[in-house]
Amino acid sequence: MENPRMIAFAQTAKTIIKQLERRNMEGYFCETSADAVELVRKLVPAGASIAWGGTQTFGETGVKSMLEAGDYRMFDRSKATTPEQTHETILQQLASDCFFMSANAITRKGELVNIDGNSNRLACLLYGPREVFVLVGMNKVVEDVDAGIKRIHTMACPPNAARLHTDTPCERTGTCGNCHEPGCMCCNVVVTRHSRETGRIKVILIAEDLGF
Repeated sequence: MENPRMIAFAQTAKTIIKQLERRNMEGYFCETSADAVELVRKLVPAGASIAWGGTQTFGETGVKSMLEAGDYRMFDRSKATTPEQTHETILQQLASDCFFMSANAITRKGELVNIDGNSNRLACLLYGPREVFVLVGMNKVVEDVDAGIKRIHTMACPPNAARLHTDTPCERTGTCGNCHEPGCMCCNVVVTRHSRETGRIKVILIAEDLGF
């Protein structure tokens, strides 16, 4: 018997991918993380420089492990031991061949909705890396931008705050406090509604619950 959940996901993804094309972005649908790994393996050329922003999905899917084991140059800021090294790695990431991230939410109309604190992730989405791969679990699909921001405040920020120990209201109470505290994760809100460079942004929709 066919899986009704998978059928629905595939139809939703088809709708979103059509909208992404209208916005000059490429869209793909994978039923599993393993399928996404194989898709990325085909899309990323050997020898490419690889970078990524703060993303649980990159690791959860197995894409990160596959790239680390392959013939690629990895710009990993977690290996930096000083602020200067961290800054230098982020600058390298801006000039990378392939940048990996997730989206905090994606609308049915194909808009990417993201909120960030440090914002190096959003900087690379907007400009710099030759290609941007956005790995998105179907749990992040929302109706519109307002729903996306609400999802981020209620579903993404609290667990991220707990993971990063930001000592912000969303960590202390589990609810966004619209704060201006030092650890604020909502410094910049970015809605990507169109890409000037055809195919630079590649959105891979995965029929799993991934990330926050």
